[in-house]
Amino acid sequence: MTGRGSLSKYFIGAGAKTLRGTEVDPKVSRGHEFQGVDIFLAFVGTPENREKIPVTYIWMDDSDDPPLRSELTGTWYNSRKGQPHRTPEYRLYYPAAAEPVVYRAAAGDSLFLCMTADRRVLAILCPSGSSIEQKLLWLFGLTLTEDFALSQRDIGTEGGRDIDLAARFILDELGIEAEEPVPAAFDQLVGRFGLAFPSTAIFSAFARDNLTGIDPVASPDDALLAWMEQEEALFRHLEREIVTERLRSGFFDERGADVDGFLKFSLGVQNRRKSRAGYAFGHHTEVILQAHKLRFTREATTEKRNAADFLFPGEDEYADPSWPDDKLVMLAVKTTCKDRWRQVLAEADRIGEKHLLTVEPAISRAQTAEMQTQNLRLVLPQPLHETYHDEQRDWIMNVAEFLQLAESGS
Repeated sequence: MTGRGSLSKYFIGAGAKTLRGTEVDPKVSRGHEFQGVDIFLAFVGTPENREKIPVTYIWMDDSDDPPLRSELTGTWYNSRKGQPHRTPEYRLYYPAAAEPVVYRAAAGDSLFLCMTADRRVLAILCPSGSSIEQKLLWLFGLTLTEDFALSQRDIGTEGGRDIDLAARFILDELGIEAEEPVPAAFDQLVGRFGLAFPSTAIFSAFARDNLTGIDPVASPDDALLAWMEQEEALFRHLEREIVTERLRSGFFDERGADVDGFLKFSLGVQNRRKSRAGYAFGHHTEVILQAHKLRFTREATTEKRNAADFLFPGEDEYADPSWPDDKLVMLAVKTTCKDRWRQVLAEADRIGEKHLLTVEPAISRAQTAEMQTQNLRLVLPQPLHETYHDEQRDWIMNVAEFLQLAESGS
């Protein structure tokens, strides 16, 4: 899929800095100020007097909990006003209402200041060394300095990176839904299935069948990403049409507004997105394996009734004690990892090094180091490797490399 545009469609500029205790620790200071952010005036301006600006304060970490966010304001002001002999220095004052978000951070954690295209500032705080920190640094093309000053980029002028699968993944975590161009096959999809979702397997097959120029044998990494992007685009457009029709019918009953019905519908939309992405990833992975004529069992039962997503060469060989352990391979498939990757460790005790295929960009050094310690090897489509640090890339496998490994057990 192409044509999603660049980051400048959503952001004018962005900066990142390491936080001091005086900015976020009430035991050190209750000044309620983000300091060392003066160069952000390129996007906010240089008002003569204190100016209130719309600010969304967000705390994000690597847990499965949704981001903590507050839609408030901030005061942008020159802290040296009235001192004509000194160069102006602008700071951002956050209100007391932002404390539940801001005080989640500690000295040494990171702050991202982002000016959106609709001129709202996002003040995103996250733990130092976390995956979300690595994702945001990659998305905005930023680096952290050791002097607690803000490093920033003029995205409006530079354009920013293209909105590919990795960038969209991170924007979703920020609560920003990237615009999708209408896929050429969308009218055909609606014509065949109407405004209803077909089964996950049928939907995935339709996405693959209506995307030309894909070779899963010669280019398995590119094929997997292309199929995922195609299905995601088709799904989002179909979902939008279905949700629009449901909203038109309204949420009212004989008692008035059906709030419970609306909340249930909204939750269902979110849950369907997550579950559909997981099923799609599994379906497309299976087709890649079949294209390479590998022997495997999907959802294979191992010890304690644990199920491995893909077991090579199969469940029967795994159950055969005479089959060599070093000829057994397993692959878990998860669109995102976070803490869920540890579930894989309980699968297939006979296999020493386990493999996990994901499309999550920029997992932190700390998490990949722990995976290595636990003998879990990460597998990602090659284009996503660029979101990782050099030392991580030396260890991460691409899809083609994993297929070669799986062939040894098939």
